[in-house]
Amino acid sequence: MKPGHRRCVSCRKVAPKSDFWRIVRVFPSRTVQLDQGAGRSAYLCPNATCLQMAQKKDRLGRALKAQVPPDIYQTLQQRLS
Repeated sequence: MKPGHRRCVSCRKVAPKSDFWRIVRVFPSRTVQLDQGAGRSAYLCPNATCLQMAQKKDRLGRALKAQVPPDIYQTLQQRLS
């Protein structure tokens, strides 16, 4: 993979990291938040299909090795509209 590129946890597409939403499990508190923070990160395409698959199959939770709160999914859904 090229430097500065990331892979979507849902559809596995590779693109520059600026094309994705970043979801972070913050170290050391293990809380999950959007966009900023230091810790384990997962990237998701900003489209409805990837968001639905990630939520349905818990792909974000598995990638982050933490439970993703429902309000994170609600916030991402609002960003779509």
